Amino acid sequence: MRSLRIRTLVTILLLSVAASVGCRVSQTPAGIAARAQKIHDRILSIDTHCDTPHNLMRSDWKAGEAHDVKTRGGGQVDLPRMKQGRLDAEFFAAFVGQGEGTPEKYAKAREAALQQIDAVRRMCRDYPALVGLALTPDDALRLKKEGRLSAFIGMENGYPIGRDLSLVQEYFERGVRLLTLVHSRDNDLCDSATDQRAPEDAGLSEFGAAVVRECNRVGMMIDVSHASDKSFYGVLRATRAPILASHSCARAVTDNPRNLDDDMLRALARNGGVIQICFLSRYVKDSGPNPELDKARREIEAKYGPVQDIKDEAVRARRREELEAAFWRYPGVRATVKDLVDQIDHVRRLVGIDHVGIGTDFDGGGGVVGCDDVSGMGNVTEELVRRGYSEKEIAKIWGGNVMRVFRRVIAVSSELGR
Repeated sequence: MRSLRIRTLVTILLLSVAASVGCRVSQTPAGIAARAQKIHDRILSIDTHCDTPHNLMRSDWKAGEAHDVKTRGGGQVDLPRMKQGRLDAEFFAAFVGQGEGTPEKYAKAREAALQQIDAVRRMCRDYPALVGLALTPDDALRLKKEGRLSAFIGMENGYPIGRDLSLVQEYFERGVRLLTLVHSRDNDLCDSATDQRAPEDAGLSEFGAAVVRECNRVGMMIDVSHASDKSFYGVLRATRAPILASHSCARAVTDNPRNLDDDMLRALARNGGVIQICFLSRYVKDSGPNPELDKARREIEAKYGPVQDIKDEAVRARRREELEAAFWRYPGVRATVKDLVDQIDHVRRLVGIDHVGIGTDFDGGGGVVGCDDVSGMGNVTEELVRRGYSEKEIAKIWGGNVMRVFRRVIAVSSELGR
């Protein structure tokens, strides 16, 4: 009996050692990378914001070809690099910068938005073996099973709506499923987090509240990234569906007016919404001022004027190339993938894993050391694995949470009798 007990103890000891060694092996860089890849094969991964439609409108740039992010004009998102980074779905944002509130300017803004929407749809027609237009969560799941990528359409800035509420329905019918209410300047819908021209925050306007209700009715997700604090709370009062902050960060980690403070994050969680962590370095980490870059951007903006007013494609391309060159020339102190996951850690600790996701802002200023373009998305998952996040948690971060919001938005639309 004694020898049997000894043999049993030895066996247990050996099994324990083997398990310990196995755990250590799985935490090697190669083991972490392999696990991250397998997780991506099983989950649906989604980025809720990129500004790539301006590249889709170029005659010298093809979404079906791989580009180099370090090459002038290469951009950060194309279909081959989405495959390489194991990103299943992207929300392509039709962005129109804020202009004057005149009938003529509203008409130009609408035209500019429709051109970008059409560019996303054209990409899906040009590369049907690679990507399909997605209008619902089920579309994205189906396309993944087919081995294809998903292209959702968003709209950044409510300026193309002008004062015509019926345009919400029109944009929805053209495929828009996510509306970012405002950008860097106040508009007719609500005030911006970064427009300092007015001394007070006016929040959400009556027309903005009507737009929120109309989004609820048609089944369009509402995005409060770029919105002022008062606008944020106004949207929460007006909406009957969960909302998103499609590309924002936590203000407690990085004190920037574009980020959400802890009270806002708690309110967002009570609403059932999600903050999608942005990869724009100065939102992720306090890196101090960058006067050289600020000066270069001001000079480029003064030289070319509002981008929606530029009709010549060659001029648009020069403006874009000069902006990209300025970002590379004056990078400042950049955030890293680890800094990015610190943001995710904070949201998880504060309000739970059900309220955080990914919204890169690629091709709009996003990008951190270790994930400069969409091909590097796996590095984020590797860092999550390294910190002990489970596959279930990673699945929620990469798409489960935003798809839950999307499904609820669709359900609310049905309840309202669309």
